[in-house]
Amino acid sequence: MTAPSSAPPPLSETDVLVVGAGPTGLMAGLVLARRGVHALVVDQKPGPTRESRAIVVRARSMEILDQLGLADAVLVAAQPALRVQIRGGARPVRADFSRRQQDDTPFPGAQIFEQSRTETLLAETLAAEGAPVAYGHRLVSLTPGPAREGAVPRADAAPGPGGSPARAPDAPADPSFEDAAGVEALLEGPDGPQRVRARYLIGADGASSPVRHLLGLGFEGVTDDATFCVADLHGVEGAPENALSTAFGRERFALLFPLGPGGHARLIWLHGQTQPDQEEALAGARADLGIRYREVACFSAYRVHHRVATHFRRGPVLLAGDAAHVHSPVGGQGMNTGLQDAHHLAHLLADITQGRLAETALARYEAERRPVALILIRVTDRAFGLIVRPGRGTAFLRRRARDVLAVLALRVLASRAGPYLAGLLGQYRNHYHPVPEGRLLPRWAQDAGFFRAMFDYSFQHFMTVRFSSFLYVLAFVVAGLYWLAQIRTGLLMGFALGADMWTGEQGFNPVPLILAILFGWVPSVILLIGLRLGLEFAVATVRTAQNTARLADAANPGRGIA
Repeated sequence: MTAPSSAPPPLSETDVLVVGAGPTGLMAGLVLARRGVHALVVDQKPGPTRESRAIVVRARSMEILDQLGLADAVLVAAQPALRVQIRGGARPVRADFSRRQQDDTPFPGAQIFEQSRTETLLAETLAAEGAPVAYGHRLVSLTPGPAREGAVPRADAAPGPGGSPARAPDAPADPSFEDAAGVEALLEGPDGPQRVRARYLIGADGASSPVRHLLGLGFEGVTDDATFCVADLHGVEGAPENALSTAFGRERFALLFPLGPGGHARLIWLHGQTQPDQEEALAGARADLGIRYREVACFSAYRVHHRVATHFRRGPVLLAGDAAHVHSPVGGQGMNTGLQDAHHLAHLLADITQGRLAETALARYEAERRPVALILIRVTDRAFGLIVRPGRGTAFLRRRARDVLAVLALRVLASRAGPYLAGLLGQYRNHYHPVPEGRLLPRWAQDAGFFRAMFDYSFQHFMTVRFSSFLYVLAFVVAGLYWLAQIRTGLLMGFALGADMWTGEQGFNPVPLILAILFGWVPSVILLIGLRLGLEFAVATVRTAQNTARLADAANPGRGIA
């Protein structure tokens, strides 16, 4: 009889371990892969989620997807939402917020693209990059790595097998994570346990985040007393295909999101403080909101949490997405904020692991992204929370809010405040506090060809270094040849005019001189000024393209952006 083996689980190493393969974790993994950073994305679920869950992709998220070359895939499959329709009065009022976004983003409006399809798109792209998601792998515990160089040893952490104690997700916080130079994760997968050693770990494992519990970080906030209901409906009467609709009843408030033709829509509404079953909830929506539909595809009811982690980082472990902040789904901002968390953090980690930034720069992540989460909760959730609270006074306020919104929506969007409000909805007006010193890196998009780069004034695309360098050299050659031609022509014309003016039998004749000035020298000067401006443009283009290429080369290892 063979004795059971006591050998430790196999060990692998990576630069970044991403726990959680929702939209946030997949975005982080894909950006890291494009930047040439070795990353492993793991999740205990068997594959991409099949539920629609989050469905709205905002303008800023579309810009990020465009940088990864995925925007067109979303646009082809998504249902656009360009307007907001306010229902409940004598007639619906429609406000087109996409028009106020057209000058600020190449993706005005919102795209209705379910989370299931977002996850599938990102996971397939990540697999094509040679970094497939390790589904079916559950995080069991974490072991902080050895203390960073220069860190003060802590007396309150007993050393474990790797120099620091292994921590299970339900264990109290371990202060040694703060000074750890990396982590070691124990995973349970289809082939048994395995260990993964990583320089950094991203916890993108959802609202109940085991990583956050492991770090001992608080999740401050409240759980709303109201119950929200969500139903995917077919054959909804009066549901516009390209607009988000609001509906105000005596006791309920609802949002209707278009999912496709034929009245296919998602209804999110406040039911009250009780936990209803499907029939009870839908009957109330029909009676109070006047919603009529043919069939129900799915239904769920839940309480809404408004919470933010006390910190987004502890040492080499960082939180992103729902693991760091959760809030009401009404504004359609949750998945978008997670995608932007991941995009921000992945680029930052890539710069650090590749030596472009010092590790101290990692403090920027919490300093910049946590205020965004706090503002989102304060503005969006509390504003809607005021409307959804029960009581006669709030019911009166809901009816007045409908009337006020119907009057003000068009006026505000048409005013100077319209672009600002539209920018908040699109999430491209998030601003970070400036740093004392630093350079602004150009935004980069995967090369889309010369003509799109040349004539796209959104500045999301740039021409390649090779082509802009060709323009640069060509402009110099043309300018040099033209200068030589003008010098030769000027000398010959000068000699001819001089001979004609001073030796001609007719005496001095100013006509050749005037003609030479008007049709020779003046156009020459104008053309040379134009060439000079063209050269300056070419130089600026080359510099921009060179800066951009540094990102693009790193983002496409092995392919380059010649």
